[in-house]
Amino acid sequence: MTIDYDVVIIGGSLAAYYAALAATQLHATVALVEPKVDYGFTHHHALTEIGKLAQKLDNSSAFGIHATHANTSEECHVSMVWQEAMLYAQCVASNLKEHHSPAILAARGVDVIVGNGQFQSSPQLAFAVNKRLLRARTYLLASGSRPEIPEIEGLQATGYLTLSNIWQSLQGATLAKNWVIIGGIPQSIEIAQTLARFGCSVTLVVKHRYILPDIDPEIAILLQAQLEVEGVPVLTEKPVTQVRLIEGKKWVQAGDKAIETDEILVATGQQPNLESLNLAAVGVKWHRRSLVVNDKLQTTNHRIYACGDVIGGYDLANIANYEAKIALNNALFFPRLRVNYHSVPWAIFSALMLAQVGLTEAQAKRQFGRDEVLVLRQYFKTVAAAQLRGETTGMCKLIVLRNGEILGASILGGEAGELINLIALAMSQKIKVKDLANLSPVYPSFSEILEQTAREWSKEKLNSNIALQEFLEGFFHFRRNWNL
Repeated sequence: MTIDYDVVIIGGSLAAYYAALAATQLHATVALVEPKVDYGFTHHHALTEIGKLAQKLDNSSAFGIHATHANTSEECHVSMVWQEAMLYAQCVASNLKEHHSPAILAARGVDVIVGNGQFQSSPQLAFAVNKRLLRARTYLLASGSRPEIPEIEGLQATGYLTLSNIWQSLQGATLAKNWVIIGGIPQSIEIAQTLARFGCSVTLVVKHRYILPDIDPEIAILLQAQLEVEGVPVLTEKPVTQVRLIEGKKWVQAGDKAIETDEILVATGQQPNLESLNLAAVGVKWHRRSLVVNDKLQTTNHRIYACGDVIGGYDLANIANYEAKIALNNALFFPRLRVNYHSVPWAIFSALMLAQVGLTEAQAKRQFGRDEVLVLRQYFKTVAAAQLRGETTGMCKLIVLRNGEILGASILGGEAGELINLIALAMSQKIKVKDLANLSPVYPSFSEILEQTAREWSKEKLNSNIALQEFLEGFFHFRRNWNL
């Protein structure tokens, strides 16, 4: 059988681009099929940053700065800010699109093929696209996902937006005043806060007990409180049962509460883009909302690998890129690398920003036992940099074993996304908590909170060791009474 490529990568996700460029750096021959990236995430992050700046401007009086607006109404001012913010986000998206253009990929050695295709098994495994057969030693599925729409009575008839079309639908349009966001995923929280900071009335409805089911409950409660302080009511354990259009207004029934709104955003989860690929014909299985893969990221066809949200989980770029790295190396060489998410961090770009890595307190205690796990906490109000920036709300929480091994961390507060990377590095390199306590971070900086939290480990160890406490008391008593 003639092999055209070492690997054919299928999909227009950022993980697909990352894998394609990584393959060329290894001097492999690579084709990338359907390179169409949805840059809605760029609008999302750009508007989040502008929302943070707008919030700081509104709070500038706390720093003795009194901002004044021109002689325009508040509604007109918000509309102007929104239009300028959308223009900025479009410019950022355009710049990123240029960096990932087919021309640049081709110049770096990637064979870019625009089009939709499908697998075929006869006479040999190949991928058919544009009346052409792409034969490769291995294939990598990185086709991403699209919003999953729940079955809610009246939703289709009433109309709604999703994460894939919200920013496009708002370009050049007047921003709706009232919003209901259905779903508890990271993006729904980020968008709820962003819209609120642009003057919208937003209600976030989640079906779980906490705002997100996969984060530490103590952190979740703090994040929910911050949202509500900023004017975003959070309705937990409130399944949406029906949606109605009554006299031109949309109504959402969430539990026992009926909410009137101008616009509905559905952000309950994602489902993989798989239907058109003819996977069943080549022995690739999937279950519910994700492909079936092993810990080497092989599908049930050992020559086809997968990465990113096509295999399930939250739509998080850094995790998708981590998976792409593992899958690509296994596809190009020998399948020996296994995924291990223990030291891979993730974050929610809210404000307060939330970041997490490893085990939560509850997970660690279930796995190792309550007596073996220490929980170390420190609050941002003790950090000089946080005081200077007026960002004193939040906490750092380290989960460690009694021997000092770091099992996980949750951080809610300023620079959390940067701080969690240091914890993740420490975990991946088996650095213990006592070494973090020996840090001498730049002063003032947010990194101080890591040192302060890590120092709590020594206090916990001392407080639980009565013999050592008695020895130290006796030692210093002896020294104080020693006749020099």
